[in-house]
Amino acid sequence: MAMGSEEPEYAERLLQLEGENPHLQNESKGPYTGDGSVDLSGNPVLKNHTGNWRACPFILGTECCERLAYYGISKNLVTYLTKELHQGNFSAARNVTTWQGTCYLTPLIGAFVADSYWGRYRTVAVFSTIYFIGMLSLTLSASIPALKPPHCIDFLCPEPSTYQSAIFFFSLYLIALGTGGIKPCVSSFGADQFDDTDPKERTSKGSFFNWFYFSINIGAFTSGTFLVWIQDNQGWGLGYGIPTFFMALAVCCFFSGSKFYRFQKPGGSPVMRICQVVVASIKKWNLKVPDDSSLLYELEGSRSAIQGSRKMEHCAKFKFLDKAAMISTLDTKREDLVNPWSLCTVTQVEELKILIQMFPIWATTIIFSSVYSQNSSLFLEQGMVLDKNIGSISIPPASLSTFDVISVLICIPIYDRLLIPTVRKFTGRESGFTDLQRIGIGLLISILAMISAYLVEIKRLQIAYSEGLVHQKVAVSMSILWQIPQYFLVGAAEVFTVIGQLEFFYEQSPDAMRSICSALALVTSSLGSYSNSLILTLVASVTTRGGTPGWIPDNLNEGHLDRFFLLIAGLSGLNLVMFVWCALRYESKKAS
Repeated sequence: MAMGSEEPEYAERLLQLEGENPHLQNESKGPYTGDGSVDLSGNPVLKNHTGNWRACPFILGTECCERLAYYGISKNLVTYLTKELHQGNFSAARNVTTWQGTCYLTPLIGAFVADSYWGRYRTVAVFSTIYFIGMLSLTLSASIPALKPPHCIDFLCPEPSTYQSAIFFFSLYLIALGTGGIKPCVSSFGADQFDDTDPKERTSKGSFFNWFYFSINIGAFTSGTFLVWIQDNQGWGLGYGIPTFFMALAVCCFFSGSKFYRFQKPGGSPVMRICQVVVASIKKWNLKVPDDSSLLYELEGSRSAIQGSRKMEHCAKFKFLDKAAMISTLDTKREDLVNPWSLCTVTQVEELKILIQMFPIWATTIIFSSVYSQNSSLFLEQGMVLDKNIGSISIPPASLSTFDVISVLICIPIYDRLLIPTVRKFTGRESGFTDLQRIGIGLLISILAMISAYLVEIKRLQIAYSEGLVHQKVAVSMSILWQIPQYFLVGAAEVFTVIGQLEFFYEQSPDAMRSICSALALVTSSLGSYSNSLILTLVASVTTRGGTPGWIPDNLNEGHLDRFFLLIAGLSGLNLVMFVWCALRYESKKAS
């Protein structure tokens, strides 16, 4: 059905339909927040008594303790798998990356629950309890003799029983489920403490993401130094018991700030809203979208029909979806004129458009996580065959990842206090760089990190050949400190890419889908880890044909880990080109 001469009648019908809906009140003024946030009882909250930086210490403290617990497991997990569960290098690396991938996939579950039903506060409360139970179970599996395999006797290392493996991996994946409810919600919940309608608070939100990631790395730093040393020298029971204590502390810290928090009401199922737009568009496939976007259906007033969401301005892209916001002849004949499966608001349509636009950006950040996953897998295994002795001190390979954290802790204050004010003078932007520019810079630095690891491995193999150690599974006389640059570069890349992702997916997401979109940012980490596992499997399959040791054998002196690092660097370079192409075509969200 062509619109043409029918547009006046269409506009008249639109005004009639809007009149049948109650007007929502304008944004709160005066002492109350203007973004619709409420207290625990659902009442409007006073700006001067809640949120902003007064609520942040509890959220940042929670994140610091939770990350200490998480990294207390993940940073040295490959060592536990090889030394205690007696797995080979390849199996251990694959198990670590698969588990880490799951930890970054389960946030989809927590985000959906938060945005649809529980809200972010309640979701964090429930899933943190699951997290603590998993930590407690893991500590018991590493402490009780009956739950762990016997130690090796000479070169004989007994395999763990099915029961012992089941308890250990059940605990690990219970932790993965628990972290799925925390990861996508804590950062978004922290950002919710800043009122988008207040220019000062909106500016502070950018700094919050920087200090949020700073808190993450304080926890990671403690894990990579103190906890790794405890695990290697004092035993795994104590080494896992300490992060379990900090997980309990994280729960207490989170609840302590309840009276200072601002809460956003869940907006209902985002999946349902997306399906409604698709169905309504298909129903009206034969209609022509009017040239005047003001003729598309939207509620009057400043608030949208979606709870917890501002209205969004119409975007000219993906015009087919605009059919969902058109009032057809069928709509005018129905008594229920606002059936969401036949007629959607412009804001609801724009939600789906935003997700479609985000997808290419999301996809081109996956490979970065493959680089980052080397920190706890192949970088660590590379460190195991380097000289770990510095004078009379032996450095655990997992401790080198501390330089990744040190890099983050150094770079964040420099970025926030020095770099941004300088860049702001040239760009005129309050944030200095755009979120996409920030992500792209980080992707470039990650390529340099893999090149650094490649060069270290080239030199290590040369020394192994010169010292006649090719067929011996021993460390070469090359200091482990040569790994510092690659860890440091990964940390610098994180400051740009990871924090840029957090800001981009929070700011550009529909208001009522912020947990979901934050989870999507985390899913890139999951898919990056899974991609790394897939690449490892393919490399092992291809390079071990004909009985050759392959690139990553148990004895790395016989392998070519350098080629694997170069492969990842090459893939990262191709990915950067795709990212730039997608970023140049991205159109930012416009909220009223």
